[in-house]
Amino acid sequence: MAADPRLRFRELWHRLGAAGRSDAPFDDLAAAYAEPGRAYHTLDHVLDCLSRLDEARDVPPERDVPKRDLIEAAIWFHDVVYDPRRSDNEKRSGEWANRVLSAAGISEQSVARVQGLVHMTDHSTETTDPAGRLLCDIDLSILGAPPAEFDAYQDRIREEYAWVPESAYRAGRAAVLSGFLARPRLYLTDRYYDRYEAAARGNLRRALDGLKARGGS
Repeated sequence: MAADPRLRFRELWHRLGAAGRSDAPFDDLAAAYAEPGRAYHTLDHVLDCLSRLDEARDVPPERDVPKRDLIEAAIWFHDVVYDPRRSDNEKRSGEWANRVLSAAGISEQSVARVQGLVHMTDHSTETTDPAGRLLCDIDLSILGAPPAEFDAYQDRIREEYAWVPESAYRAGRAAVLSGFLARPRLYLTDRYYDRYEAAARGNLRRALDGLKARGGS
């Protein structure tokens, strides 16, 4: 992976066949990810997801643009709109991706594909799309991180919901984590299932126990 995020985005921009310079679109992305109130959904999260994508060596090609590049584009845009008070962030992030990529002359097919992939990162339904499965697993890889890293993630999510009273946050967060645990599989690709499933379930159960100990439902 390019050490400089701006350079990495520029290289993707050229591979996608985008017209014009990538600096302004990158600056807009970076500014969005640096908005006040963000603690986890930042450019660091994007870069971590890109590192996970770099580890995946079994992404098959797709028509005109390699599937890896479409997934990478979706990673860059998937949290560009993030307001914890709203439930349509992925939809709005997908629309942002559509505007930027369409204005750069990228094909309608590729733009629609990226927008659709971004929508999948709301994790509301289990996708059967292979690229979407990989993208969603990458996005949720933090759940299977070592305990200290997972706990830091939990703390950063709490920061993003600082406006929510503690008792309400505990109840809401417990519902989110319980929802993940209720899934037959957290990770939809075999690679991520084998690597992270057990650790993620352990982290989620431990986090739920902590919320309940502090009064969560």
